[in-house]
Amino acid sequence: MSRNNLRIRRHKRVRSKIEGTSARPRMAVFRSLSNLYVQVIDDSTQKTLVSADLREVFKGKKVENNIGGAEKLGKLIGKKCKEAKISEIVFDRGGYNYHGRISALAEAARGEGLKF
Repeated sequence: MSRNNLRIRRHKRVRSKIEGTSARPRMAVFRSLSNLYVQVIDDSTQKTLVSADLREVFKGKKVENNIGGAEKLGKLIGKKCKEAKISEIVFDRGGYNYHGRISALAEAARGEGLKF
């Protein structure tokens, strides 16, 4: 099996156990080779409440797809969640290891006041 197929299997296993509600929406992370995407989703109504990606952070500049960029994205998503009056979330790491860019994003979002 390829690495991506194994990641998808892990993600399905995790998604069977966690679900975002209107009280605690799910923060889903997708990591590509060139970008990092984050969505805050209410699974009960199947709506995306807040979203952001690295292109939005580095408007017009070269996108830094590294730990520094992930920290900036975490701060941005934290601020957007505050504006949308979201304080508690469920973190869905998308089958990725909680390491590097994923952990930097989560810690920066926690620094902005999100609880998960």
